[in-house]
Amino acid sequence: MRDVAVIGASMSKFGQREAWLQELLAQAGTACLRDGNVDPEEIEHLYVSNMASGEFEGQTGASNALAHDIGVLPAFTQRVDQTSSSGGAGIYTAWQSIASGTSDMTLLVGGEKMTHRSTSETTDIIASVTHPVEYKHGVTLPSFAGLTARLYLDTYDAPRESLATVAVKNHRNGVDNPHAQFRKEVDTETVLNSPIVADPLRLYDFCPITDGSSALLFCPLEDAAQYTEDYVSIAGIGGATDTHVVHERTDPTTMGGVVESGQQAYEMSDYYPEDIDVAELHDMFTILEFLQSEGLGFFDPGQAWKATQNGETASDGQLPINTSGGLKSKGHPLGATGVAQGYEIYKQLIDDAGPRQVEADVGLACNVGGFGNCVTTVIMEDER
Repeated sequence: MRDVAVIGASMSKFGQREAWLQELLAQAGTACLRDGNVDPEEIEHLYVSNMASGEFEGQTGASNALAHDIGVLPAFTQRVDQTSSSGGAGIYTAWQSIASGTSDMTLLVGGEKMTHRSTSETTDIIASVTHPVEYKHGVTLPSFAGLTARLYLDTYDAPRESLATVAVKNHRNGVDNPHAQFRKEVDTETVLNSPIVADPLRLYDFCPITDGSSALLFCPLEDAAQYTEDYVSIAGIGGATDTHVVHERTDPTTMGGVVESGQQAYEMSDYYPEDIDVAELHDMFTILEFLQSEGLGFFDPGQAWKATQNGETASDGQLPINTSGGLKSKGHPLGATGVAQGYEIYKQLIDDAGPRQVEADVGLACNVGGFGNCVTTVIMEDER
């Protein structure tokens, strides 16, 4: 198995975009090739992370169309769909293609176009990731989040304000991200007084509906220096699946897929939770930042809320989490999200994150599908 490098990255502006999916994908793909100093004809594999182009736009064949649009013919193409963790699954797939030796240059582009549909239509498309029995009874991801948040707060005697702290922190980080959908600070009072969505979670505990795209460029580590001085390696990666039916889990506040994928990534990289300098976590809901940071071993069970309130996860804290603004501020264009998490870690490790830069040599990204149904965790390290 070959060591794998990331030699280029790009990200479009997240938010409400006039461009349709194919244009968004082409923007990110072209920019990524330029960033990695790679000619289109060098691409051997092209993967597109996308959850629901058919449902949102009535458009399929996104990977084939993109290969034509950005001139990477005759590259092998494949769409990667793993619901809201499609981006992370795309990183896993791209890594496999290089590590296995089947490709010497792989481009991954993630994207989603969502804002042209109504909120109810979009929510219904996303809710289709739940088990058919749960879906039939109207159970949605926000309802799972509300129930789990209540269980967490009651179990660990955590104040409601602790969840608001996540939203406040991530909105503050988003101010420094030119690609973020929301570049505006919020205060605790605003979060706590926003409309209830799924008690105890309110509007500002949820990420927005978003259009956007992001891309990463992969090659064998031994070849990376031929293209750029700024590259990182995939030190560890892991993927796991938890029960599809959430109520079958012994403890809903423990995300088994996060724990397992994290253990795989740690074992492969020979790093431990205390070695991670910066992390991007899937805060589709504020409660998920607590659950993932505990599942990945950053904090003991029931301690993440205290660490967040104490400022340990702020940009100037012991372990900066979601320096990009997270899904909460940056936005959540389903297929692009996991790729954009990788983009942020890459930028942090090569010291190119601008005003949100932190001191980091090792970074971790965790991308979650559904309510922890499928998870990919990747650890990157600076190789310069």
